[in-house]
Amino acid sequence: MSSKDDPNYELIVVGGGSGGLAHAQRAAEYGVRTAAVESDRLGGTCVNVGCVPKKVMWYAAQHAHHFRYAADYGFESGANGHDWHRLRERRDAYVKRLNGIYEDKLGSRGVTYLRGHGRFVDPHTLLVDGREYRARRFVIATGGRPIVPDIPGAEFGITSDGFFELDERPGRVLVAGSGYVAVELAGVFRALGSEVRIVVRKDGVLRGFDPMLGGELMQAMRGDGIDIDVRVVPSSLERTAGGLVMTASDGRRLGPVDCVLWAVGRAANTDDLGLAEAGVELDDRGFVPVDKFQQTNVEHIFALGDVTGAAALTPVAIAAGRRLADRLYGGMPERHLDYGLIPTVIFSHPPIGTVGLTEDQARAAYGDEVKVYQSAFTGMFYALGDDKQRTAMKLVTAGDTERIVGCHAIGDGVDEMLQGFAVAIRMGATKADFDDTVAIHPTSAEELVTMR
Repeated sequence: MSSKDDPNYELIVVGGGSGGLAHAQRAAEYGVRTAAVESDRLGGTCVNVGCVPKKVMWYAAQHAHHFRYAADYGFESGANGHDWHRLRERRDAYVKRLNGIYEDKLGSRGVTYLRGHGRFVDPHTLLVDGREYRARRFVIATGGRPIVPDIPGAEFGITSDGFFELDERPGRVLVAGSGYVAVELAGVFRALGSEVRIVVRKDGVLRGFDPMLGGELMQAMRGDGIDIDVRVVPSSLERTAGGLVMTASDGRRLGPVDCVLWAVGRAANTDDLGLAEAGVELDDRGFVPVDKFQQTNVEHIFALGDVTGAAALTPVAIAAGRRLADRLYGGMPERHLDYGLIPTVIFSHPPIGTVGLTEDQARAAYGDEVKVYQSAFTGMFYALGDDKQRTAMKLVTAGDTERIVGCHAIGDGVDEMLQGFAVAIRMGATKADFDDTVAIHPTSAEELVTMR
């Protein structure tokens, strides 16, 4: 009897994204008979319509950025146009190879891959394309999806998923949203030649981050020729002879453009999973609430990753999945993910790196014990030309020891430099520890250990 012929498992993971696969593979390493269920391409959002193809597009935009400054370094030739279609073909081929690698890894780790849609029929039974499978434990890791606003004509726009289906670059783009998806994709469009306008509901972008980051990024984006309209609440979208036109609730009409991209948030993929039949409760946003051990309200059913609504980042889902397997099957009863001090990078232009508390959060937690150090400068890359870009950094400290509780930076290279600083901050580094570290010169990173 093959593994697929036996419908009984110790563990079934519903969802073949990074977090679910990480949990399934770690559990299988402990000798657990495991199956993973996925109806779409393996790898989830990150591999197929998220961080991986997004980073490929960001690299393309970075090439355009460097071409822009090549003359400052004595080069006469610059970019001779850009072939979006060719880039898409190469990017998609890369993603397809990754899909295959993910499937091969499941096989090599002994995880049964059940291709199809899974739906609970009772707390211990999952129906996958007409066949029932039973398990002692289940993990829900079905991820999320981009939201399309409920307004007339919204279907004329695309989401981040649709961005990766574009076969040609649109000449005029309107991006609705203020979060990291909005600023990242707007930056790619602009760097590769599109006219770009961003509309935001409030006063700026990246409102969930330290205010310094959003303010600096808006200045940089406008310097790159991106128009930013604030306090725009979309009320309708229509297709006209000249292109798509958005109407705002205050009557403003924006457009015409060739493409409208909705980047207004994400919803949990919990539809048609039969969670009610399994007894699993959802919160008022449709996400699956869990405790610190990733447990739902049902004792043997767990959830992790974007479907829980907590820190929608691929490394977070992977870490949570592996720790959950360690706890359940590896003899580590207290093993769980600490969701504090999670570093993250926004691949905007320029990129942003951030870890820990914002200044406002720190003051709310520590009051007058907070001291902030800031620096803003022009990196050496721009020294030979007239077109400058700023780098800005902030350290947030608390207490008599000035323990660093937040680090926020925007500028070239901060995406790569943040990881090491995140380790130090997680270990409890103080401002004195940073001060006592010899700087690496000439780099932008040295600013973080020389601030006064």
